[in-house]
Amino acid sequence: MKKMLEFFKSVRSEWFKVVWPSRDSVVRATIMILVFSAAAALFFFVVDSVLNAIVGWVF
Repeated sequence: MKKMLEFFKSVRSEWFKVVWPSRDSVVRATIMILVFSAAAALFFFVVDSVLNAIVGWVF
């Protein structure tokens, strides 16, 4: 039981050391993720369309 209490005390002390990102940083990162995801989706759509056209032309 004593080890468990020590564990929770250390978890609590580490919790206060966490540096949370600012709202601006989170918004910026979210926008970057959405932009790069859209770019990747567009890239794979184009590659898939080209390969589909080539396979359709060959067969």
